Amino acid sequence: MQRRCLAFSLLAAALCASLAGQGDGAKVARGCDVEALNKAAASIEQLIAKHEVCGAVVMVSYCGSPVLHEAFGFRDVHGKTPMQKDTLFRMASNTKAITAAAVLTLVDEGKVGLDDPISKWFPTWVAGEAEKITVRQLLTHSSGLRISSLFMRPLMKKSEKHPDAPSLVLECARFGKVGPKEEPGTTYSYSNPGYNTLAGLVEVVTGTSFEQYCTERFYKPLGMVDTNNHESRADLDRMSVVVRGRSKARWNARWNARWSPGDRATMPFVRGSGGLISTATDYEKFCRMVLIGGSVGAKRLLSTELVNEATKNQIPHIEGGRYGFGWRIDPDGAFSHGGSDGTFIWCDPARDLVGMVLTQTQGSKALAPARKRFRKLVTVACTPVEAIRRAPR
Repeated sequence: MQRRCLAFSLLAAALCASLAGQGDGAKVARGCDVEALNKAAASIEQLIAKHEVCGAVVMVSYCGSPVLHEAFGFRDVHGKTPMQKDTLFRMASNTKAITAAAVLTLVDEGKVGLDDPISKWFPTWVAGEAEKITVRQLLTHSSGLRISSLFMRPLMKKSEKHPDAPSLVLECARFGKVGPKEEPGTTYSYSNPGYNTLAGLVEVVTGTSFEQYCTERFYKPLGMVDTNNHESRADLDRMSVVVRGRSKARWNARWNARWSPGDRATMPFVRGSGGLISTATDYEKFCRMVLIGGSVGAKRLLSTELVNEATKNQIPHIEGGRYGFGWRIDPDGAFSHGGSDGTFIWCDPARDLVGMVLTQTQGSKALAPARKRFRKLVTVACTPVEAIRRAPR
């Protein structure tokens, strides 16, 4: 597995040397079917024309270079503000891959063990069955937690004892008193509280904010200049409105704004289950780092060993669970994730490919099949790296 990541990295570097510039500043690589890519883009454009979503940014990078990057529709349908390639998105659960990566840096440094109990850092988790829950189980959604909300409600209020309330660490401490509903390590159930606790773990271990830690460890080294972890720190002039369909009467009337730039943030503090603000270009840089085994240039951000663990199924013994560390593991060997506000990303190691369909439309029944078709067309368009290596020039 480790050899696979390194081999793809070398092959990608060699292939990128053969890129030729074509159209709109994008590059099209050898082994890439431009017509099929155009069909993929058109399929999303048609989705918007049918008023199934308001707008989208699509991106595909292949062998380290962008081969498709387009914006369609509106980022504010009521204000008729067009979607742009550099539009900022609420990435929602696509945050989890970065949360997991942050925890894995601490594993790399020997500060955290995957099979350590979380109660080692959160004393309130010592009581009852919560004491059994490990870092690995939180990473793989197999902790047995069944808390349906992001945090316990209501959030804590400031007090003499807790002048910083509400805060990520204080709110995560409360989960331990609830504990798991199922035996830890035996079932899969997607858990936002679990990933919020992992972000809290980063804060406890490092003594710094989760956002600051991610900035120093990932955003700055990768050049993710537009990425942060809270709506209040985003460039509101480039943020998309988040909408949800309500009727099919008229194009504008159909959409109900669920969040608009300048609205109150989902939470008053940074969390690990969601909250990431990013662009297609920025998030691709993080995905690319994962695809090539954890480095950027000569700088290593994660060990290849842990990247390989993150991108394989960690819970094959659990029925219905195909999850690594921060990534869903697909049957075809790719890994992917979606977000509740309408974002979807997948990474295909065999093709050294990152694909994205980023929208801010919640609850569209047509979106999932449309992005499945988009992904299929992109997969057909981009030849596996190994096949290119063997092909005569």
